[in-house]
Amino acid sequence: MQSIKDKLNLDQLPKHVAIIMDGNGRWAKSRGEERTFGHKNAIKAVREVVNACNEIHIPYLTLYTFSSENWKRPNDEVSTLMSLISETLLLEAEEIFSKGLRMHVIGDVEKLPELVRHQMLHLVDITKNNTRGNLILALSYGSQNEILNAVKQISAKVKSGELQEEDINEKVFEDHLYTKDFPPVDLLIRTSGEVRISNFLLWQIAYSELQFLDILWPDFGREDLFKCLYDYQNKERRFGKTSEQLDENI
Repeated sequence: MQSIKDKLNLDQLPKHVAIIMDGNGRWAKSRGEERTFGHKNAIKAVREVVNACNEIHIPYLTLYTFSSENWKRPNDEVSTLMSLISETLLLEAEEIFSKGLRMHVIGDVEKLPELVRHQMLHLVDITKNNTRGNLILALSYGSQNEILNAVKQISAKVKSGELQEEDINEKVFEDHLYTKDFPPVDLLIRTSGEVRISNFLLWQIAYSELQFLDILWPDFGREDLFKCLYDYQNKERRFGKTSEQLDENI
C-alpha cells in the first residue's frame, strides 16, 4: 500500500512540529487496564514519530512529555511516569545518539527527581554536537510560567539598567524563553479528541497550524504523522496577510 509520505513535498515541510501526546489513560481504560498501562504503551508512538521526523528531515520536534500541571496527578501515577521516563531515556539514548539527533529539554527541570534530571542532562550533553535534528522534550513544562519567568528576567534587566524599556521587542522577549534557540512552531498536533492547548507553547504557536485528532496517542503512527504533514501542506499560511499579497510575493 502506498504511503502518504510519497505524496509529501519534501521541500515544503514544517521546520518545527510540536505534539501534545494525549489519550494514554483512556486508551488503557478502554482495555480494562490502569492508566499507567497506557503510558507504558505510549513509547511505541514516540519512537514512530521520532523516526519518521528523522527520516524526512524535520529539524525540530517538540513533545509535551510532562506538564507542570501533571504534578497534581495521583502520587502513584506521577511516580510511574517518572520511572518510565527514566527507563525510556536509558533504553533510547543510544538510538537517539546514533541517529544524529540532538536532545533538548525545556521546563522547570529542577522539579524533576534527581535521577531523571541527571539522565536527561547527560543525554543533552552527549548529543550536543549532533546536527541531524533536534528532539525537544517539554518536561515539568508550563507555558504561562515560562512567560512569567521571561517577564521577570526582562524586568530585572530594566531595573539594573542592563536593558532599556524602549528596546524591548518580540526578539528580546523570545530570547528569554526556554525556546530561544528554536524556530516558531509551524504545526501543532494534539491527539485524543480534546480541542485545547493545555498551557503548551502559547507564545510559540501564535501562527501555527493546529490539528486535533481523535486518535489516542498509543495508536498514533508514522502514517498518521504523514497525514498531518500532508494536510499542513494543503493549507495557505498567510501570517496576517491576504491571499493576494502572498501571490504577489511568489
